Amino acid sequence: MAEFIQYTIDNGVGIITLDRPEANNALNADAAKELWEAATELTEDSSARAILVRANGKMFCSGGDLKFMLALENEAALAKALKVTTTYFHAAVARLLRGNAPVVMAVQGAAAGGGFSFAITGDIVIAAESARFKMAYTASGISPDGGSTWFLPRLVGMRVAQRLALENPTLTAQEALDLNLITRVVPDDSLAETAMETARRFAEGPTLAYGRTKQLFAETWANGPEHQMELETVAVAASARTRDMNEGLAAFSAKRAPVFKGA
Repeated sequence: MAEFIQYTIDNGVGIITLDRPEANNALNADAAKELWEAATELTEDSSARAILVRANGKMFCSGGDLKFMLALENEAALAKALKVTTTYFHAAVARLLRGNAPVVMAVQGAAAGGGFSFAITGDIVIAAESARFKMAYTASGISPDGGSTWFLPRLVGMRVAQRLALENPTLTAQEALDLNLITRVVPDDSLAETAMETARRFAEGPTLAYGRTKQLFAETWANGPEHQMELETVAVAASARTRDMNEGLAAFSAKRAPVFKGA
């Protein structure tokens, strides 16, 4: 029975809920494992055609559970706990990154440390106007995790990434938007509705095409242009064998809206 991370599927939308509001949704080893389990279950279930990540309470996620770390008996125990926690955390991020379903993040309150890192991994990141973003790691003598050293330079450039990681400024939602860290900012009272509506639109879309698009973006930084274009050729040819592409072409010809089935 999950204690810290809840997940379900609602009309095609897989919903992951961070559910440790009393601890600001901080991640310890158990929470990270539950996050990995949720990500694995939803990305393996073809009925989850979009994934919404949200949080209960006032804060999205404060990052690593510092109280959990302080309670460990010695440095060796702390090092072991951090390896376990980050292994599950990183596996969860990888599952969501490599899955077909677009991932929508709904961020309220603060996203700090691992919460910051997790938030920016979303395909679409929607933040409440009052949300705040902070790397925070080095302020506690810790180096970054959660894939932030991969995602951050690609989103904002190396110089800005270095400033965010080393100087730890607190960014408003608008500042995060201006830096391209997130996708859009909405009024606090419309965050939940906007995020769910966005996820539902994806759940009605061409799931396999979304997945191939996600993979092409994920691999682009490691490839030269010719290699990347060959991957595009393989992907678009594979799309021809899907019912969704055939439906898309038929709908275009008939001048109607397509009805995608995610297959």
